[in-house]
Amino acid sequence: MQALPVPLLATINHLLGQAAWAREKLVPFAGHAAQIKLPPFEAAFLIGADGFLAVPAPEADLEVSISLPAATPLLALQGKDAVMRAARIEGSAEFAETLGFVIRNLRWDAEEDLSRVFGDIAAHRIVAGTREFAGWQQQAAQNFAENLAEYFTEEQPMIARQADIASFSSEVDRLRDDAARLEKRLLRLD
Repeated sequence: MQALPVPLLATINHLLGQAAWAREKLVPFAGHAAQIKLPPFEAAFLIGADGFLAVPAPEADLEVSISLPAATPLLALQGKDAVMRAARIEGSAEFAETLGFVIRNLRWDAEEDLSRVFGDIAAHRIVAGTREFAGWQQQAAQNFAENLAEYFTEEQPMIARQADIASFSSEVDRLRDDAARLEKRLLRLD
C-alpha cells in the first residue's frame, strides 16, 4: 500500500490547519486508514490523533476506499461537486460520511495565506481580483459554448436542435401508430 505523496499530504494538512472544524470532525477517527483510487494510482492515508493526515503503516487495515473515475481531472474543471458525484465511497459508513463531508466542505483560505506575505489589504484585493477574473473567464467560456452551439444548430446545422429531435420523434411515433391502424384495417378486410 502506497501512501499519499508528501506534497499532497502537506497541502491537505495545510487546508486542515486552516479549518479547525474539519480536524474536530476527523479526531474521532484517529488511527483509521483510508485509500484513494484514481486509475492507475492508489494511495492511502491515516487520520492522526490531532485530526491531520499521516502516512499509514504498510500493514494498516483500510476502512474506507474512495474510488474516482479516470476522468476526474476533467470533472474537476466543473467543480468539486461534479467530482464528488462521480466518486464511489465504500467501507465504514460513519467514517466514509465524515470523510465525504470534510472533502466537500474543505476550502482554501487563500486570503489568509496571502496576508502573511502581502498584508491584509493587498491579500483581500488580490483574492477579490482573482475571483472577479475567474468569474469573467467562466462567463466568457459559457458565452463561447452557447455561441458555438447556436452556430452549429442554426447557421451550419451539424447538430440537431432539441426541438427538431422532439418533432422528428413525434412524427415517427405518429407514423408507427398510423401504420398499425392501417395493418388492422387490412386484416379486417380479409
